[in-house]
Amino acid sequence: MQLSRFLTALLPIIYISCSSLLYSQGTPSAEASFFDIPAIRDASTLEVTVIEEWHRVEGPVPTRQKLVTINVGEFWPGQKLRMPVRMVVPAAGKAKGFHLTGGNNFNRMKKDKKLSPIEQLLIQGDIGLVQTVVQVLQQSGLGELGRVSEERFLKSLNPHDKIQYWAWPATLMRAITMAHAEKEHFQVGKVAMSGGSKNGATPSLAIIHDDRMTAVHASVSPIWDSPLRQFDGAAWSELESIDGKKKHGFLGGHFGPNFGTPRSKVQFSKEDLRAFAKSYADDVFISRNIPQLRNRKVDLLFHPGTHDFVAYDLSWGGKHHPDIPVYLKANTGHGKKKPHHAAERDEQNKSAFLLKHFFDEVDPLLTAPTVKHQRQDDNLLIQIGFKENAGEQSGRIWWIYDRPIDGSHGYLSELIPDKNWADMENKNGVWLAKIKLKKEAKRIDFFSNHHKPIRYKNQTYKTYLSSPYTRVELKTKQ
Repeated sequence: MQLSRFLTALLPIIYISCSSLLYSQGTPSAEASFFDIPAIRDASTLEVTVIEEWHRVEGPVPTRQKLVTINVGEFWPGQKLRMPVRMVVPAAGKAKGFHLTGGNNFNRMKKDKKLSPIEQLLIQGDIGLVQTVVQVLQQSGLGELGRVSEERFLKSLNPHDKIQYWAWPATLMRAITMAHAEKEHFQVGKVAMSGGSKNGATPSLAIIHDDRMTAVHASVSPIWDSPLRQFDGAAWSELESIDGKKKHGFLGGHFGPNFGTPRSKVQFSKEDLRAFAKSYADDVFISRNIPQLRNRKVDLLFHPGTHDFVAYDLSWGGKHHPDIPVYLKANTGHGKKKPHHAAERDEQNKSAFLLKHFFDEVDPLLTAPTVKHQRQDDNLLIQIGFKENAGEQSGRIWWIYDRPIDGSHGYLSELIPDKNWADMENKNGVWLAKIKLKKEAKRIDFFSNHHKPIRYKNQTYKTYLSSPYTRVELKTKQ
């Protein structure tokens, strides 16, 4: 394969006329559909350029692989976006579904895919792999296109002009269309996605719109439509009263980087931004779509981190959406290099999640437990309850006093103290903890993690699920 041919195939193509893959070009409409799904699924517009035809790749588990570039669609009139797609299937027979990822880069995708241990198990079970690229456009050699798209969005507030609202999710959707077009190698089946940061946020958005997608395992990425993400005036004012104007660039940024600060080039008022956030909340937040996703039997699991500048609204999410499954590794998030000393070191959630999603013989993972708490003198009594025979085998709890509000500098920087953890006691199927309260504390935040082993063939995978993150206001003792 010639490098020049590969790079040329990835360059944006300028053209005069092509149907859009979103609802319109122009003023956004809250009533319009976010994506034109029939157009997304139209294989005749993929304009496939084959870089490597199907070929056998040897290894511990042999595969067949193909590398192409495809037309994702129009960014704006006259500007196409092309992205690469690598497809991996068993050496014999068809893939009966696949694991889709965007956390890849161009240079690695030029080489045949080497399988990780979990990918070997998927291929052996007739589950394929599909890789594409969900990265900032500069990393894809399309820096100028990325710069222009951001300028257009700051003038239009049209989500089609911004990569995280349109280009990234459309890339994942079109990769599915590409795989399904290879009818001799893929049959229509489950499509599970996984990734962190932008590669957690993108499938979380896309799965709302594309019912070909059946599972998301996402870390350090948005989940909830909290007031900060909606540019709520009271929440914004409270944050500014604590942190002033010095907020992290992502905070208050709806589904991505903040574009609501005075230093931004955006030409819209706070009322305009609030209207924008409200108009598209249903289109981007998992929390707004739980009933329809459950009706579709979608599998979800989130690893938001406890101190992350993207998933910065744990307190609000735990209170309003306690049934969304999360795993909280203490003192983690973007850039956190040293988790709490008592945090789990052996967690294998993603591998177990994928195995369970694709294979019927795997036991189910834990589902979100209930939380009860009661103050008794100078103690807080906590009860965590799972469904009967859920299979959890341990419980460990963490807590922090007077943690600053969601999104604040203190929220991100003040870690859970080394001593603030304890193993829990199981009594009659309920996990119990008693925390001795600090006399001067005004509130306490806590969560617990629970282990369940998941077995597949001869391997055991260690999984963990958290109780909903809980904040308790402590009344002054009389």
